Amino acid sequence: MFNSQLPTRDDLPSNESLLKSALVALLAAIVILVTIVLPAEYGIDPTRIGRVLGLTQMGEIKMQLAEEAAADRETGTAQVEAPVPQEAAVSSSAVIPQGTPAETAEPEEVAPLTEAPAKPAAPEWRDTISITLQPGEASEVKLTMRQEEIAIYEWTTDQAGLNSDLHGDGANDAFISYRQGRNESGDSGEFAAEFDGYHGWFWRNRADVAVTVTLRTRGAYSEFNRLF
Repeated sequence: MFNSQLPTRDDLPSNESLLKSALVALLAAIVILVTIVLPAEYGIDPTRIGRVLGLTQMGEIKMQLAEEAAADRETGTAQVEAPVPQEAAVSSSAVIPQGTPAETAEPEEVAPLTEAPAKPAAPEWRDTISITLQPGEASEVKLTMRQEEIAIYEWTTDQAGLNSDLHGDGANDAFISYRQGRNESGDSGEFAAEFDGYHGWFWRNRADVAVTVTLRTRGAYSEFNRLF
């Protein structure tokens, strides 16, 4: 049997090379932390690279929803419904006073029945998507729109509620939040794009059960995409 030859001192890396390698690894970790992790997770973007990549907007939404979740835990999500007073039933029968002679009423002319005009059918939705979110999971759907184009939408859940943010982002760090909701089972309406870019919905499931959200849209937009 032959024993493997032990490395000589010259074969081992020097202290200087080890130090350089450690510094390079530390520098790479700092760059990743500052340009990717901080913008995407906490909305902190000292270099502004994260906003160009669209990571800062995601981090800002995450921090906002995290604050909302903390507020939910403090105040509790259970709400006591106020009792609905029952209205007294009103009899529709008229009371005829006794002792009054009955008057002979002449028959009234009955106007011919006319058919009510049919209501116009509601416009069909252009795009529809259903997404199932597990507890704690999030998703985002965006429309590609030009400034002043109008989109009409409706989204509903099958059970429980979702935290949501309807917002837009575009070039030159453009960002706007049109609407925010917490623990909602749905929303509908329309909005006009404030600028050229991507406009849509971010949902997060803070419930203890899986929730399926269904989004329907129509209007002026060129693309309909689920980002994650």
